[in-house]
Amino acid sequence: MEALDKLDKQILRSLQQDGRATYDQIAEVVGLSPSAVLRRVKRLEESGVIDRYVALVKPESVGLGLTAYLNVRLEKLTESHKRNPMDVFRASVQTWPEVVECASLTGEMDYLLRVVVADMAHYSRFIMDTLLKHPSVQDCKTSFVLDRVKATTAVPL
Repeated sequence: MEALDKLDKQILRSLQQDGRATYDQIAEVVGLSPSAVLRRVKRLEESGVIDRYVALVKPESVGLGLTAYLNVRLEKLTESHKRNPMDVFRASVQTWPEVVECASLTGEMDYLLRVVVADMAHYSRFIMDTLLKHPSVQDCKTSFVLDRVKATTAVPL
């Protein structure tokens, strides 16, 4: 994709604020015709700048009142006939609904997981029955969210 110009960035900011905004509404904000906005949005979608559209759900509103960040360390060496522990872990994380985000890290720990669960009992079941039973996991450390100071899905443009 070519570099984003000022209008592309304005369109993206508008969509990040309200993904359901109409082309007419965006056109008013950025000073283009609705058809020009449509063409630009389609180009941004086709080039992969716009990944997808989603509804953002407040976890508490659906009974998921506990958020935790887990630093996970994996075993480093395995026998040569086994799969790489990181590959096994990455595949498993995709199947765990409690994990809403997983990032590979530099430093002492290998991964950072953001886990959303109903309560401490649910968290305990996830840790004891899923995460710590995983063959690649060596250690984990947890921090619980007390208060969300800032939470956004928007990238700075």
